[in-house]
Amino acid sequence: MSSLSLKMQAVNALRATITEDSLAVDLSDGRTVSVPLVWYPRLLHGSPRERNNWRLIAGGEGIHWPDLDEDLSVEGIILGRASGESQASLKRWLETRKVGARRNRVHNPKSARRPTRVGSHAARHN
Repeated sequence: MSSLSLKMQAVNALRATITEDSLAVDLSDGRTVSVPLVWYPRLLHGSPRERNNWRLIAGGEGIHWPDLDEDLSVEGIILGRASGESQASLKRWLETRKVGARRNRVHNPKSARRPTRVGSHAARHN
């Protein structure tokens, strides 16, 4: 094992901050590493809500975004490794998001509810 690998084992993520164009990770050794979001297309295509729904995994060795099915290692972020996902895989993932969004627009339980009548005529019409 190289000395770089040994040193990486001692550095863990404490917190992640995601903006429209970058991912910043606060590390246990006091550093903050910032990388461009374009390196991680699933994060780039995610909504702010999806991007902010993350959790540390393996004691801070990685970060997981459940809504985006994305996992990043601290080692990969520090070493500047962009996503290794193939274009075909990303395309399939984007298509499933489009289908899901269409399904949610078509079947919205709130829009299917009848309006509640209020006022003096409510008793007569319900």
